[in-house]
Amino acid sequence: MSLQSVAIDVLAQADPEVLDPKQGQNEAAASGAGLAYGLAAIGPALGIGYIVGQAIQAMARQPESASQVQTTMFLGIAFTEALALIGFVIAILLKFV
Repeated sequence: MSLQSVAIDVLAQADPEVLDPKQGQNEAAASGAGLAYGLAAIGPALGIGYIVGQAIQAMARQPESASQVQTTMFLGIAFTEALALIGFVIAILLKFV
């Protein structure tokens, strides 16, 4: 097989009647799932940044309560990260259901 025949095969366009009609639906589902997870990840990212920033500010103001603030911060991060996981599950459901 020559390079020219490979290039012709790669560059040749398929007839629209030959294409699978579900291909467009699959592409739309993949795009929707990606967009859904991207949007779902923005909120938890902002939330975690805010939680950590406020925790650092609280520890700077009262260093004696740093351990309690740190524990509360990690709980807040865990709950906020759960929102991102819920968004990921919804994106998977959009893709496959």
